[in-house]
Amino acid sequence: MKIVQIQFSPWDKTYSFSLADQIKADIGDFVIVDTELGEELGKIVSFIFEAAKDQELKAVLRLASLEDARSVYDEKRRQQALNICQEMIERHNLHMKLVDVRFAFAGGRLTFAFVADNRIDFRDLVKDLNAAFNLNIRLLQIGSRDEARCSGDCGPCGLGLCCRSFVRDFASITSEMAEAQQVVHRGSERISGMCGRLMCCLSFEYEGYKHLASVLPPIGTKIKVEGRSGTVIGHHLLKQTVDVRFPAEQSGERDLIIQIDPKKQLSGNSDDSRSAKPARFRRRR
Repeated sequence: MKIVQIQFSPWDKTYSFSLADQIKADIGDFVIVDTELGEELGKIVSFIFEAAKDQELKAVLRLASLEDARSVYDEKRRQQALNICQEMIERHNLHMKLVDVRFAFAGGRLTFAFVADNRIDFRDLVKDLNAAFNLNIRLLQIGSRDEARCSGDCGPCGLGLCCRSFVRDFASITSEMAEAQQVVHRGSERISGMCGRLMCCLSFEYEGYKHLASVLPPIGTKIKVEGRSGTVIGHHLLKQTVDVRFPAEQSGERDLIIQIDPKKQLSGNSDDSRSAKPARFRRRR
């Protein structure tokens, strides 16, 4: 028996199900699964090696047929439902953006996904939708990153959005990641994705940048270069060099800043100051 991750909508999270060996399914295949709300159609997005302890998994029942998929992903019926819901949203003057709608495989339920800046009181909207469709209506507020995953677009790199292709679970992206990779100076707009949040790719190399920073002398460290005492004021992580400032009284009329490779030129000693062998420096005034 295998364990697969199933996604029911592009804006929904993934769920684990057990897959019997006799069902020959692969990533990207649509399957019918057993859920608490009855049978549902979902898409296999990945295989996993093991489930959480004491986790009871529902089963994949069978591969979905073309007719099964059409019953859920009927574009004409989907667009009609969105148009009706949008008209009712405007009628009730609700500040919400409608993103998508999903039809339940077994029928009897419609789920509308929307984004909004604040909490929305949509009780009257649900009543009107129930009357219009004569179905169980569910309204689900999603985040801006879920909206981007559903809508799709190209990122600043020119490629399709990562969340649309391979990122399944959104990690927390923090300003600390941008600072560690020395891109904060670019401004929030240049390091934000199409969703308006910090780009997911900031997490891809974060640990690597942290390691590169850990092997350099921390900023503020006092070091000695060719017998002169200076202070580390900056890192060049990819080049693995540091900027060192020497005060004006040692270098002349103004402070002198040089760039050195500490791994080749510095050796530590007991008082936290460092000495260096003679080297060529790039001078900046």
